[in-house]
Amino acid sequence: MPPRPVVQAGQTLRVWQRKALMEYLRGKREDFLTVATPGAGKTTFALRIALELFADGTIDNLTVVTPTEHLKKQWADAAARVGIDLDPGFRNADVHAASDFHGTVVTYAQVGVAPAVHRRRTMTRKTLVVLDEIHHAGDSKSWGDGVKAAFEPAVRRLMLTGTPFRSDDNPIPFVQYERGSDGIARSRSDTTYGYAEALADGVVRPVIFLAYSGETRWRTSAGDELAARLGEPMTQDLIAQAWRTALDPTGDWMPQVLRAADARLKVLRAGGMPDAGGLVIASDQTAARAYAKVLHDITGEKAVVVLSDDQGASGRIATFSASDERWMVAVRMVSEGVDIPRLAVGVYATSASTPLFFAQAIGRFVRARGTSETATVFLPSVPHLLELASEMEAQRNHVLGAPKEKDGFEDELLERAQREEKVGDDLLKRFEALSATAELDQVIFDGATFGLPAQTGTPEEEEYLGLPGLLTADQVSALLSKRQAEQVAAEKRRAPAAATLAPEPPKTAGERRIVLRRQLNTLVAAHHHRTGLPHGKIHAELRRLCGGPPSAQATIEQLEERIATIQTM
Repeated sequence: MPPRPVVQAGQTLRVWQRKALMEYLRGKREDFLTVATPGAGKTTFALRIALELFADGTIDNLTVVTPTEHLKKQWADAAARVGIDLDPGFRNADVHAASDFHGTVVTYAQVGVAPAVHRRRTMTRKTLVVLDEIHHAGDSKSWGDGVKAAFEPAVRRLMLTGTPFRSDDNPIPFVQYERGSDGIARSRSDTTYGYAEALADGVVRPVIFLAYSGETRWRTSAGDELAARLGEPMTQDLIAQAWRTALDPTGDWMPQVLRAADARLKVLRAGGMPDAGGLVIASDQTAARAYAKVLHDITGEKAVVVLSDDQGASGRIATFSASDERWMVAVRMVSEGVDIPRLAVGVYATSASTPLFFAQAIGRFVRARGTSETATVFLPSVPHLLELASEMEAQRNHVLGAPKEKDGFEDELLERAQREEKVGDDLLKRFEALSATAELDQVIFDGATFGLPAQTGTPEEEEYLGLPGLLTADQVSALLSKRQAEQVAAEKRRAPAAATLAPEPPKTAGERRIVLRRQLNTLVAAHHHRTGLPHGKIHAELRRLCGGPPSAQATIEQLEERIATIQTM
């Protein structure tokens, strides 16, 4: 056995980590669920607990379980830095771990295939099991049953997750569920550190969402040609098809958005983040390669393409992380927990729509390195995504037994397609993308929306693409408010001249929503200056009083009600 590891001098913890550590040591519970936003430092927290338990003799072995092969080495490297030697190369066929390690790192798939091997190892030594991204233990019955069988004999189990919810009813092993007054069981965490808290503490980056709409045209399997404006109210089926049309690599929407994203990346690199990197999250292998080609045409540089966690993918991720290359394109995104702190620009170019997938994807961009770094994510102006972006700071739990509604986005089909890294024939035959053009629809930050629609390549769009990259959350809000006020003032100056040329035509429903949203944002900004309350809190209070979704998805009637309400506040 190697020497027992101890806490070394200079190993400092963040405030949330110290509080959670005291809660853990005081409670001495066998099972402890830690929910902390991506980038908050869950790995550091878990390793500190391991050091404390090694030191007092509670454990003499550590097993870490991760979702992917890539994370095994990442965990082993992090553990080595604090004096814990973990074997990331352990195989089920080995049966017993080498005696010169303090423990092992394995994957949920390894455990699911041979739970008896891991149960035997857990029983022979006093073991702490760290279950990283524990929600993966509910991915399949074999994984969940395997984890439960393998690690029931452990003296301690520490569960970690940044996304403590799932899109299904599969219970997560060792997680406690409490039934509420509505009869629905929800997961209960022992300590929680959300994105809003982490942002206030400067632990994570502010994320600015740039939502792009545009006109889309496609042909159905029946030969009918349909057209729709992305972001406008319509049926879920039409939204889904307009969304996929926009993401078609052969159209104009994706090249225009990728060009805007690269322009934003250049601003960040020139303004204090010289190694800033970008990540495009694609739906399938074909699209990923096509997006990489578009990026090469735009930048003159090859983009790194990561198609899965197969052989070679970990090496490409590690090389990209340590380099100053500009762009990576990934299928099924770069798995949660993968640490590439220099990622600062993202393009959400996938049709996946579950809160879990979205949260994991955005988690790739929030990891802070120094003070005042910001991240920017480009996404389609789709109501469901806009709602998730507006409620990024919301805390969610895993819910069992709640009624599920089909949303038309067919996430299950897409998830299967992504696992196989190809889109099924039935999905491709449903429609043929004909054309799509992009324009900046709105900017979302801290639950509030800013800006007016702007065509790509115009000075109005450049105003937002050119935002400084080194800003605090308060500075982001202030600057977005200022830019919006300047846009509104410029439009007012143009209005009298336009009125003398021709009478204003009747507004469509879409144009009416834009006007109302602008009016609401102006009133919110005025209320902010009167009261000092953040824009996001004012919008949240209006939602509480009036009901309905964030203003990015609100109907005309809901916007009118909020305008009337804020005028009385």
